[in-house]
Amino acid sequence: MTITDPATTTGGTGFLEIPPTSADVRRLYDDSIAQQGFLMNLTRLWAHHPSLHRGLFDLVGQAVRAGELTFRQRAILVVAAASAFGDGYCSLAWGERLSGVVGGDVAGQVLRGDDGWLDPAERALAGWARSVARDPNATEARDVQPLRDAGYDDAQVFAITVFVALRLAFATVNEALGARPDTELLATVPASVLHAVTYGRPAVGASS
Repeated sequence: MTITDPATTTGGTGFLEIPPTSADVRRLYDDSIAQQGFLMNLTRLWAHHPSLHRGLFDLVGQAVRAGELTFRQRAILVVAAASAFGDGYCSLAWGERLSGVVGGDVAGQVLRGDDGWLDPAERALAGWARSVARDPNATEARDVQPLRDAGYDDAQVFAITVFVALRLAFATVNEALGARPDTELLATVPASVLHAVTYGRPAVGASS
């Protein structure tokens, strides 16, 4: 694997300049490469304040543990929320991850809002994530009931909602500051996911 110097690779990083490399920045870059196999454009963006990235994902981790969320459940929540929010970057990244556990066709369907191949508990998660992403002011008490019917208690419902909200906060920063999906990411995403993500900023190398 060839790793280009992050200080000289701007690509789809966004509207801000690449920050100077420090020990904290290098750790952030190393974590991105270890997890994803390459340095993501959004990671270069968050390198302006690695402590904010670390603090945000510490909270995300706390919400995951409080909600007792499996990887599959997290992937469904992120994909449903990101697609409803119009965030192409996270839709691609997590669509690829969801594909790994449910298959590319099902992941593509969830991105399009079709949850027919999910079980009832997973459909409740996806529906709630979309409601939070689209218009949290429009939710009503009855909208929480499918989660209760699926076996989630009120403390878990709260944690699930915090998880979705934190993921949306992350997506908001990335989208607002112009981070674009990576060429390397597109190379790993199933065709069904690529075809479902028709929104968000174009990937690096794509026409804008």
